[in-house]
Amino acid sequence: MRAGRYTLIMALVALGPLQNLDPAVLKQKERKLFTILDGMGRVMVAYSGGTDSAYLAWAASRVLGDNALAITADSASMPESHKRDAVEFARNWGIRHEFIETHEFENPNYTKNDPDRCFHCKDELFTCLEQVGKQRGIEHIVYGVNKDDLGDYRPGQNAAKMHRVQAPLMEAGLTKPEIRELSRIAGLEIWDRPAAACLSSRIPYGTPVTKQTVKTVETGEEALKALGFRQFRVRFHGELVRIEIATDEMEKALTPEMARQFTAIFKPLGFHYVTLDLEGYRQGALNEVLKTKTSR
Repeated sequence: MRAGRYTLIMALVALGPLQNLDPAVLKQKERKLFTILDGMGRVMVAYSGGTDSAYLAWAASRVLGDNALAITADSASMPESHKRDAVEFARNWGIRHEFIETHEFENPNYTKNDPDRCFHCKDELFTCLEQVGKQRGIEHIVYGVNKDDLGDYRPGQNAAKMHRVQAPLMEAGLTKPEIRELSRIAGLEIWDRPAAACLSSRIPYGTPVTKQTVKTVETGEEALKALGFRQFRVRFHGELVRIEIATDEMEKALTPEMARQFTAIFKPLGFHYVTLDLEGYRQGALNEVLKTKTSR
């Protein structure tokens, strides 16, 4: 083990648990996860580089060694910085990792951006992974859905069921905080990585998704990251951009100087109006419209 990684692990352990999580329960769930993965023999992990899929890829690699393969979709909907992060994490932890091209932007059912858009994205990804599995004799595909994901609108889970993709984190009963804590204990640098989602999720349902619009969103979000913000979303509303920033970072955003910087970033990207959402960042914000329509 490299000295730098050892120092990181010791520093993280010294911090203590993130929440009041029972260490015995955590280890029991992790052992269950390892047992599930061990029973698969050979496995492909749908790996985006986010906390959940990275922890799953690490666990699969730890249990199965080279019989575990992490595969990342090379798609315009995934930020280039996330692809680099995925590569770096896999390299740091000795995880077999490859990219595979996906072509969801060639599917009109995806680009028209109905509420089932995520289904078509995951359908494309899992179809591609199935093809790789057939070529290489890998029967099992897994992805990083956890127990907490069951409460949100996630049509991609229907695609997973259709393709018989397994969710070991959910099977082991792991929640998002538990995955973060187990990652922290293991010294994985992704333990506190901000929640992430594909760039297409920034476009309101009914507004067509194009490679150009997701690239615009990506450029804006990279600029916000350069300003030092950590958890945020750039929501694309045609001529208007709606910036969501985590409430604990809102004070930094609510200044005349930051307003000028936001304007300088987003006006050249083609937006006529630059707005800051006063409710702040919340996961799945564009699904709020669906819930409102359903309740009527």
